[in-house]
Amino acid sequence: MEGSKTHSSESMPGDLSEALKEATKEVHEQAESTEFMKNFQRGQVSLQEFKMVMASLYYIYSALEEEIERNKDHPAYIPVYFPAELHRRTSLQEDLEYFYGPLWREEISCPESTQKYVNRLHYVGQHEPELLVAHAYTRYLGDLSGGQVLKKIAQKALHLPSTGEGLEFFTFEGVSNATKFKQLYRSRMNSIEMDPATKKRVVEEAKQAFLLNIQVFEELQKLVSQLHENSHHAQQKPELRTRGTSGAHEHGPVPVKEGEKTLMKHTDMLPSTPLVRWILALSFLVTTVAVGLFAM
Repeated sequence: MEGSKTHSSESMPGDLSEALKEATKEVHEQAESTEFMKNFQRGQVSLQEFKMVMASLYYIYSALEEEIERNKDHPAYIPVYFPAELHRRTSLQEDLEYFYGPLWREEISCPESTQKYVNRLHYVGQHEPELLVAHAYTRYLGDLSGGQVLKKIAQKALHLPSTGEGLEFFTFEGVSNATKFKQLYRSRMNSIEMDPATKKRVVEEAKQAFLLNIQVFEELQKLVSQLHENSHHAQQKPELRTRGTSGAHEHGPVPVKEGEKTLMKHTDMLPSTPLVRWILALSFLVTTVAVGLFAM
């Protein structure tokens, strides 16, 4: 019995794709049960959240795809090199220009947690390129799976145009059949030659990538609680809200008028403080990863 348990704990599926799926099963369940995930699936997502996550994803995919291009001929990555089908940087640029206007680069910023992930991607690409497939698998297959669910929710909740503006990130024009393409991608992954020690490191990298997002969410929850507490204190001092000439609504931001919901390029709909913008970006980012990986 004891020998059987030891063997079970150390063994992993022979195929890399199955090993990655099996190793991340527990964190899938963790992410699925988060309060924010449940709210988002109910369509409780704001324009501010969506705009900020597009900015965070832009930094992440810029780093990922920079390192992919650096290592496109590496034996541990070349089988899964699908730039025309998968790369998202250009699509994110289009979405950001739609939401923020032509000067979008001046409007966005990289939150600390996003920068931490960006740094990890650059480190892997430059020092341990054999692990890059773990990050590509985590992001791209998630986008092809759960990302499509998020697209429909966001389009409905935010009243985005049915023609697809603002949703280019979720549109894979080079993939005619997502299910078949994911099967191809997994098959290519499984064809990568690597020794057991390297395979184990790839699996651990995939787990770590997901766990970092969970850790970000846990920190985010603390920030949200702090924000709510500060808001509660502010409500106890109503005189502070009536000072000045900014025209702020007594009980918070003025609600968006119905006719303005489809006018998505107004930059004045962004949160006014870096803290709020950071919180909203990280919330949606964790949800994107969680839904995507769960559906893989």
